[in-house]
Amino acid sequence: MCGIVGFLARRESHSRKLGEFVTPMLDCMSTRGPDSAGLAVFREPLGDQSRRFGLRADRPGFDWETLHQKLNESTRGDSRIDSVDNHAFVISAVPVDEFKAWLRDAFPEVRLLSVGRAIEMYKDEGLPGEIAQRFHFPELQGTHAVGHTRMATESAVSPAHAHPYTAGEDFCLVHNGSLSNPYRIRRKLERRGITFETDNDTEAGCRFLEWRMREGDTLEQAIETAFDELDGFFTFLMATSDRMVLVRDAFACKPAVVAESDDYVAAASEFRSLAHLPGIKSANVFEPAPQQIYSWTV
Repeated sequence: MCGIVGFLARRESHSRKLGEFVTPMLDCMSTRGPDSAGLAVFREPLGDQSRRFGLRADRPGFDWETLHQKLNESTRGDSRIDSVDNHAFVISAVPVDEFKAWLRDAFPEVRLLSVGRAIEMYKDEGLPGEIAQRFHFPELQGTHAVGHTRMATESAVSPAHAHPYTAGEDFCLVHNGSLSNPYRIRRKLERRGITFETDNDTEAGCRFLEWRMREGDTLEQAIETAFDELDGFFTFLMATSDRMVLVRDAFACKPAVVAESDDYVAAASEFRSLAHLPGIKSANVFEPAPQQIYSWTV
């Protein structure tokens, strides 16, 4: 059992308060997932060739400024860095593959969490409320966010196994449920040169969808293909730089509720996670139908 939450702001005033809205949503889902938690926030995309590289250090007190200096020395670049606790975000015009290779060689103890023009990723072990405080979630601003609280059922409790999962650029996925054929999906993708970082079933679903998008599908088309390829129970909540998408499997075994208004779209595993939102009494609140794709754009 896990908890999922998502919020897409339809007004600039709500974008400025994104963290204030999302943090109680995530904390409320602690009873569904006390092992670990995570949040992906999407900001206004960078306008040049730069990317946001989300990083996580294995140990507290990591010297992020040294990493920053060595990156600029090695690449002759002019990157910027912001850090909070054991996470940091580097904005750099270094090509993605070059950055990955440099990080792997220079700082193997640092994990690359996310890449893109808009996405910022936070995730770690611990209670969702504690993680929200450590990373100052209430202060976050952005157009939309997707979060998750995990109760592990099929793989280890670790920061790497926490959700959201990412693949490619500016794409993330959170999952409540259990896939029954992740290793078949994994073998199919590995034959195409796609590598995995964990043994979690959700990673198979995430990388499958991103692979289909790299092959030319829209996210919605990739999901239609996934209906035939992925077996098991799932509620997926996904986000790209310009949209938030929710889908449930054909049996709709895993709960989900959506609240939609002129000001926002919010989704969660349970309504109590949405009850604090402004204007919730007048919002259109509904249970998503099985195997129907719900897509909202920024």
